[in-house]
Amino acid sequence: MTLDRSKIPEPLTEESFKMPSIERFLVNNLLKVFIIKKKELPIVRINLIIQAGSKFDPVNKKGISNLLTMCIDEGAGKYNSLELSEQFDMLGASFSLYSDSDNIHITLQTLKENFKPALELLSLIITKPHFNKKDFEREKRRILTKLKQLSDEPDYLAKTTFDSILFGKQNSYSYPSLGLEEDILNIRNEDLKSFYNKTILPENAFVVVTGDIEPDELSSEMNKQFADWQNNKVNLIFKNELKKDIKKVYIVNKKDSVQTEIKTGHHTTGRNSKDYFDKLILNTILGGQFTSRINHNLREKNGYTYGAGSAFNYYMNSAYFGVSTSVGIENTASALREIFYELSEVKNGITKEELSFAKASIIRKFPSNFETYRQVASNVIGQMIFNLPDEYFSNYIKNIKSVTVDAVNKSAVKYIHPELTTTVLVGDREKLQEQLSGNEFADVVFV
Repeated sequence: MTLDRSKIPEPLTEESFKMPSIERFLVNNLLKVFIIKKKELPIVRINLIIQAGSKFDPVNKKGISNLLTMCIDEGAGKYNSLELSEQFDMLGASFSLYSDSDNIHITLQTLKENFKPALELLSLIITKPHFNKKDFEREKRRILTKLKQLSDEPDYLAKTTFDSILFGKQNSYSYPSLGLEEDILNIRNEDLKSFYNKTILPENAFVVVTGDIEPDELSSEMNKQFADWQNNKVNLIFKNELKKDIKKVYIVNKKDSVQTEIKTGHHTTGRNSKDYFDKLILNTILGGQFTSRINHNLREKNGYTYGAGSAFNYYMNSAYFGVSTSVGIENTASALREIFYELSEVKNGITKEELSFAKASIIRKFPSNFETYRQVASNVIGQMIFNLPDEYFSNYIKNIKSVTVDAVNKSAVKYIHPELTTTVLVGDREKLQEQLSGNEFADVVFV
């Protein structure tokens, strides 16, 4: 038998995926718990998600949510900070936490045999944190030091400046999760305790547990360990006023820089829009993978960058479409022209071949997103945060397959607007000013 190597082999079977079942219960009739059994290894992973992200940071206290995550595990119950860390180490458990725009994320992973003592430590951190002033001042200094370091990082400058301009000062999403230096200096330990009392509440949280544990055992132990976690009235406020999109270019001066960090984009519809899968495939073709139009143009065709990409970025209460890359400063204007060209060109339509390739890429990678405990938990957390339907993952491949060329083309016209982009450039002002003179890029503003 002769093998015809000019033809790509057809897959032997249809791609399929079966999402592990999710069981649910309440702890003390308040805290929602979702459990996904995964018994390959004797491991239990607990993810506690609390709606207390930086969008809830009070005025003049931007950064308090992040500071809370850095202080809450600095001693709890009968353990000081060092003793608490040693307890986790003796159990072979890993513990981490961080704050983003929407939520505080707390993660505990432990061997099944050490699940109960590890859960007890977690409950102490949540319900009986010390908030010692000495620890508070130390963590505060750490954040201020980090902000000074990041103030020289082009990608951080581009992201924070872009968010600030795109959302506007009246929108809580415009501020970085790390906070603002002048605000952090204003935060007192008493402010931290007050924010804790207003946000770290069982009714304001949910838990995703992945691993080798039965729901009855988990429910019994969590009701026992979190019996002291009392609920107050949840009354959190944040601002979500949308600033109108207007095409402008903003330059952040980084003197003598040999590169320019580019970030450009505009507002879009949220994660729960009915045409989400159309947008997903549209972005995959446009800038969401290595073979995308934007990356091919800027990297392969013109050699301006090592990589360029686009994404629909989703928060709980807002969303934006954005393109990001870094180029040699001498190629900044040329790279912008090519980005705007691709944003305009995709509105003229995609091909059947592009659609088929994008679908195949997404579908074949999809099952691998559920291989590890972290991946399973991360996907379920996203499902809960965005209130996606129970059958979301089970129907995922079917929904991808159902997307048509016409649907993607309609989404391109509806959701891609090069004429409304906010563009932030971080680089040497004098060199950029020379390239961007004239009316080609609309208004140019120096930040």
